[in-house]
Amino acid sequence: MNREMLMLVDAISREKNVERDVVFGAVESALAQATKKLHQGDVDIRVAVDRDSGDYETFRRWHVVPDEAGLQLPDQEILLFEAKEEMSDIEVGEYIEEAVDSVPIGRIGAMAAKQVILQKIRDAEREMLLNDFMSRGDKIFVGTVKRLDKGDIIVEAGRVEGRLRRSEMIAKENLRNGDRVRAMIMEVDLTLRGAPIILSRSAPEFMIELFRQEVPEIEQGLLEIKSCARDPGSRAKIAVLSHDKRVDPIGTCVGVRGTRVNAVTNELAGERVDIVLWSEDPAQFVIGALAPANVSSIVVDEEKHAMDVVVDEENLAIAIGRGGQNVRLASDLTGWKINIMDANESAQKQAVETDASRKLFMEKLDVDEEIADILISEGFNSLEEVAYVPISELLEIESFDEDTINELRTRAKDALLTMEIAKEEGVEVQPQVSQDLHDLEGLDPELIPKLVEAGVNTRDDLADLAVDELTEITGHSADDAKALILKAREHWFAGQE
Repeated sequence: MNREMLMLVDAISREKNVERDVVFGAVESALAQATKKLHQGDVDIRVAVDRDSGDYETFRRWHVVPDEAGLQLPDQEILLFEAKEEMSDIEVGEYIEEAVDSVPIGRIGAMAAKQVILQKIRDAEREMLLNDFMSRGDKIFVGTVKRLDKGDIIVEAGRVEGRLRRSEMIAKENLRNGDRVRAMIMEVDLTLRGAPIILSRSAPEFMIELFRQEVPEIEQGLLEIKSCARDPGSRAKIAVLSHDKRVDPIGTCVGVRGTRVNAVTNELAGERVDIVLWSEDPAQFVIGALAPANVSSIVVDEEKHAMDVVVDEENLAIAIGRGGQNVRLASDLTGWKINIMDANESAQKQAVETDASRKLFMEKLDVDEEIADILISEGFNSLEEVAYVPISELLEIESFDEDTINELRTRAKDALLTMEIAKEEGVEVQPQVSQDLHDLEGLDPELIPKLVEAGVNTRDDLADLAVDELTEITGHSADDAKALILKAREHWFAGQE
C-alpha cells in the first residue's frame, strides 16, 4: 500500500506539474482529517509521511501558550507550566506531541481523500501561477472579461484571474464578456476563492501608471508625477515635476498634438486630464491646481493647513467647477483645504478675524485699540505669536521700543500660562462674558466658550453678528442661528410698539 501511495504521489506530481512535497502535504492533510473524526473535540492532528518509504506516523499535538493567557482552545492548547512538566526546555509557541494510532489508508473514504488531495493540488497550482505572474513585476493587469460575480467583474489573463469590484470601476463604463480590460493591481488576497488579484480602474495610481507607460521620460527619471486626483470617468488632475531643465513637464506629458494625454483619456472612458506644474511653494501649487481659474490673492493658514483663495466674480464659477469638482480635485491634489471666495467675502471674513484679534489683544494684553491694531497690521494674530516669535521680528516694529516689546511678550506669556492652568484644572475662565449673555434664553452654556473665542462677550456682540458668522462659530443651522440672533436683539426694541 505504501508503494502504491508513492507511485500515486509521483503520478500526480507529474500530471499536475507540482512538487512532490506539495502532493505529500495533501496526503498528510487527508490522513489528518480522517484521524480527527475518530477523536472527540476539535483536536489538532499532524501526520508525517516518509518521502522515501511511504511510511507515516500520526500525532496529536497541543500548542504551548503563556500561563496568564489561559486556554482559548482547550482541545488544542496547553499552558506553559503543564508543558514544562513533560519537556523542561519547551517554550511558548512550540508544541507538545503525543503519538496516536494511524488511520490505515484503506479505511479512508476514497472520495473524501481524493477531494482533499485534489483541492490541495489546485491551491498549490493557483499559488504557483500567482507567484509566477507576480514575479514579472507588472503593475497593470491586462485581460478579458470572463464573467460577473455578485456585481464584480472577473478578468482573465491566461490562467490567472483578477477581480474588479463595482466600486473600483469607472461609473459610465459598461463592460461585457469578452471585452479587453486594463486595470491597476492593488493587492493580492489569497483568502478569496477564484480571483485573488484585486484590481482598480478608478484609483489615482492607475492613471499614474498609464502615464508612466505613455511617457518614457517618467521611466527615465527626467519627469516625476508627484500626485494625482481623480473623479473617475469625468475629470482628473496630475501634478508633474521635471528633474531636467531642458524638459517641459506639461508639454512632455501632453505629447505631440496631444497623443500621450489622449491615449490615457481614451483608456479611461474620456476622462479629461488637467496637467499641473508641481511647486515646493504650497500657494503657487494651489494656484496652478485651480487652473483654468485666475486667482486674485491667497492667504495661507499653516496651522489649519488651509488656504483662502480669492477670485473675481468672473472666475468664481470656474474655480469652484460644476458641483464643486474643480476645487475638490485641486484640494485632493495639493493636500490643502481650499476655501474659494470673492473679494467681498474675503473682506468680510478678514474684518471679523481682525476684530476678534483686536478684542483678544485688548483684553489679554491689557492694551488699547491703537496698540492692538499695530500688532495686527504687522501680521500678529495670536498670543503665541506675540510671546514666542523671535524678538528680532518684534524689534522691527517702528512704533514700539524695546521696553514696550518686552512688556508685551511678558503679558502674552502670562496670559497663555493662566489659560493653560485653567484648562488643566477644568476651570472656565470667562470673567469677560457679560451676565446678560449668560442669561440669554435659548443659549446653550456649552456654546459660550466658542463665542468667547470668536470675541463675542456680550449680548450686543451676539446681536451684531450675521447669520453666516454665527453658523461658522457654533456649527448651528442657519435657521437656529437666525433665531438666536433675533432673541439677542429683542431688548433693542423692548420700548417700541
